[in-house]
Amino acid sequence: MNSFADSARAALSLITSLDEGLLAIVGRSLAVSATACLLACGLGLVLGAWLGVARFTGRGAVLALLNTMLAVPSVVVGLVVYLLLSRSGPLGHLGWLFSFKAMVFAQTLLVLPVVVALTRQVVQDAQAHRGEQLQSLGAGTALRSLLLAWDERLALLTVVIAAFGRAIAEVGAVMVVGGNIEGFTRVITTAIALETSKGDLPLALALGLVLLAVVLALNLMLGVAGRLHAATRRVAWAMA
Repeated sequence: MNSFADSARAALSLITSLDEGLLAIVGRSLAVSATACLLACGLGLVLGAWLGVARFTGRGAVLALLNTMLAVPSVVVGLVVYLLLSRSGPLGHLGWLFSFKAMVFAQTLLVLPVVVALTRQVVQDAQAHRGEQLQSLGAGTALRSLLLAWDERLALLTVVIAAFGRAIAEVGAVMVVGGNIEGFTRVITTAIALETSKGDLPLALALGLVLLAVVLALNLMLGVAGRLHAATRRVAWAMA
């Protein structure tokens, strides 16, 4: 291709014709990120809600470590998972390296701190407003965290959406542990990097457009969830 316009036309042709290779990469990427997001949210929402309410010795250190984990580059997470899953690593017997499971494992570890930190902040803010009332009614830490999390479920929906966006847009971790193997572990971001280096700009651009569409859809969902949450709050205040 000699120009951006030529590459763009070819990319749109790949998308509109539902190119089999393109769909395979997109489907695999969505499957990896959705699975990782599900696992991370299953643990992270519970742990984050508990941290938002619980008070214990060393809580400040735990939160500092959690905030530090938010800034860890994805390639570092990938390196850690690689060392764990390598033949000489403690989990090498699983045989997961350069597989779908390895990519899910890496993305789960990458997304988990995001889910925990955002959930903790949402529930902690709710605790500041309604926690004392629940405590006066005899609710313990576990019950309060559960009730406050349920009350803030729309806000936590934005946490889930943000976590999925973090997972699907990352490239370092899945590149390291997945190996970018065609037909097996190649996802949108790793394919874009590879195809660009090979000079196959139409496929790279088509994948980039799909990724932008996914991110746009996630942002629209975040906006809708935010408006629903605000509307619910206004109704609750009006009825109070």
